[in-house]
Amino acid sequence: MEITNLIPHIEALIFASDKPLTSLELTELLNNAFGFMEDKLTLDQIEAGIDGVTEKYKSEFYPFELRQSGGGWQFLTKKDYHKTIAQLNGDKFLKRLSAAALETLAIIAYKQPVTKGEIEAIRGVSSDYAVQKLLEKELIIITGRNESMPGHPLVYATSKTFMDYFGINTADDLPKIKEVLAEQMVEPTIMKDMQADAEHFDGEEEHTANPDAETEDDTLLSVTENGELIAKENEDDN
Repeated sequence: MEITNLIPHIEALIFASDKPLTSLELTELLNNAFGFMEDKLTLDQIEAGIDGVTEKYKSEFYPFELRQSGGGWQFLTKKDYHKTIAQLNGDKFLKRLSAAALETLAIIAYKQPVTKGEIEAIRGVSSDYAVQKLLEKELIIITGRNESMPGHPLVYATSKTFMDYFGINTADDLPKIKEVLAEQMVEPTIMKDMQADAEHFDGEEEHTANPDAETEDDTLLSVTENGELIAKENEDDN
């Protein structure tokens, strides 16, 4: 089947589905729909069709786009229209997570799979309420128990709802910690390089600065990412 003929069928399936569809699921569904065809559709053909749909909805004409989110492909409203559609969802859309819940969710997202004890060790406070609220909102799930720890505590991880909520496909799509933290620019510090003469005396050495020999050189010092102090040439001297 030609890709151009395949694209509308891919669109129809993704549009009608109440959950994100993976490329493999789309391949199976379309092969079932076209059971009369001798040659089965391949994953490569489906992915080529998905690329065509994605490219089509990149146009500014459309207020939505095709994205991988929540573990599969789905149509999502573009960011520019989020405030507009928020009116349809009312309080549910505008309700925010508490600071404690967000903190707990962040720990689970980056440390998963993780136990409640490990979460509390990082936060320094009890996380019972925060974990319970995240479970109620279906942002996290219980994936089992840690058999290697005393008592075999429950293990938590983020859910597909979490990925869908934040518009990511897998936990690997989360921004790296260093990308989240604002980059702090370390400004060069001007240091005075004082040259001192050493006066040596019999029996005991004493070093004193010679005012007549002072020369003040402005030296720019910078700090590297590893915390090393390095000299930097003054641009005014170049």
